[in-house]
Parts: sequence; C-alpha cells; structure tokens
Amino acid sequence: MEFFTNTNYDIVGKRKIGYILSGSLILISIISLILHGGPKYNIDFTGGSLLQLKFEKDVAIQDIRKALATENMKDAEIKHFGAKNEVAIRTGVEVDIETVGHTIENAIKKALLDNPFSVERVEKVGPKVGHELIIDALLAILWSMVLILFYIMWRFEFKFSIGAIVALAHDVTITMGIFSVFNIEISAPIIAAILTIVGYSLNDTIVVYDRIRENLKSTSKRAADISGIVNRSINETLSRTIMTSGTTLIVVVVLYFFGGEVLRTFAEALIIGIVVGTYSSIFIASPIVIDWKHKKA
Repeated sequence: MEFFTNTNYDIVGKRKIGYILSGSLILISIISLILHGGPKYNIDFTGGSLLQLKFEKDVAIQDIRKALATENMKDAEIKHFGAKNEVAIRTGVEVDIETVGHTIENAIKKALLDNPFSVERVEKVGPKVGHELIIDALLAILWSMVLILFYIMWRFEFKFSIGAIVALAHDVTITMGIFSVFNIEISAPIIAAILTIVGYSLNDTIVVYDRIRENLKSTSKRAADISGIVNRSINETLSRTIMTSGTTLIVVVVLYFFGGEVLRTFAEALIIGIVVGTYSSIFIASPIVIDWKHKKA
C-alpha cells in the first residue's frame, strides 16, 4: 500500500522557503543554547545527592515521583533498592546535601502519611557519565561524520556528502535547541536517542540520493536538468519516506504515553528527531546538492 504516489510537488523550486525555516530554527536553537550556557545536563552528567529510604510498607515509585514533583524534583532518579519498601532517590539539585535531604523527607511525609519511613543513607554522588566519556562520545560523532563524508563521496559524489553532513548537523542542532528552549535536561538516554536520530536521518537521505543517482544514469540531461531530476527523485521516494517515518512515530508515541517516566524523555527526543530528520531529508539534503553544483559550475 502506498500513499503520495505520482506526486509532482515543486520541492526544489520552493527550497528557499525550507532554507529560511531551517535557518530560523537553527538561529533560535543557537541563541537558546548560548543564553542557557549550553545544554542542561541531568544527574547522569553532573552528579548530585543520594538518599536511601526504608518504608514500613511497600511503596510505588510513581507515588514518590508525584511527591517530589511538588518540590521541583520531577527529574530525580528513583528506583527500588532491593525490597519493594526500600527506594534510592538520586537528585541533581545543587544545594547543601542536608537541605536536599530535608526537602525530600518533608515532601514524601506530606504525600505518604500512612506509610512512615526512615532515612538509611544520605550522601553526595558523582556523575554516572564522566567528562572523558563525554569527550569520547563527541569525538565518536565527529569521526562518524567524517567517515560518512568519505562513504557518500565514494558511493555517490562529493556534493552529495555535503548535503548529508549539513542535514545531520541541522537535525542535531535543532533537536538540542528544542530541548534547550523547553529547558529539558540532557540525560544518557537522550544522547542515545540523538545517535539514533543521526542514523535514521542518514538512512532517509541515502534512499533519496540513491534514487537521484538512478535517475541521473537514465537521462542524458545530467548537467542541464539536475533540478528536475532531483525534484522527481524526491517525489518518487516521498511515499516511502512518509510511510517509514509515520509508522516509526506511531511506535514512539505509544512509548511516550505508556513507557513510563524514565522512557518519556527518550521518546520525546526520538519524536523531535524523526520529524526534523524527515523534513531535512526532503527539504534540505537534496536541494543543497543542486545549489552546490550551481556554485561550482
């Protein structure tokens, strides 16, 4: 079953509109990141405070999370510590550890009056993800982009690799910018989601590029009609692009609503990235090939 068959949208002719929209979103993203002093990292990267509580009866994680949300600690990491009546609470609030402990104790006492508890442990903890690991991850992304550049140069042409790299940078920047604008903390699962977005967006882009290459081989007007060939190729792959993104989004949206609090930010990042990545593979990656060719002509 296919949708958007035999389409003839003038995507290439309207590419300047896409450039303006993308440029505006990137500018907003960069300004937001600068004003916020860069991405807002959560306790996976910054460390914080750890409290271990022991209740008289079994306690639900969701009840504790609701209690902490009243004290602006909804992003605290909460999990059972062995038995169902013991929990470990990890928060990245940057204040005195005793103040954090009292705040958490009071919030839970108010919310769970019928389930008394004792504090087993209060201590400061370091980040789960060290500074060196963050640098290594950034270097891995950089090297992957370099390898992508050479791979697409080998499989297609240099101008195609430029379009792919610009689209990837576009997707990551806007995704990070949206998280910055809405003050969402960056956690280890979100980093994993961003890496997934890079692969997903690149796959969409290569599918379009492959169709462009096939159409270029089947025509003798390679230099004269590049705009028409690229536009036709985008339209021919539009159904596949929309269907793939749509079915993936359905799964991720279900994950967002029913996957629990821990997976919600991961799903948020994927939703944003899939939408932005699908947009860039259609309106950014391929049209840039045309402008690059015209610039070098």
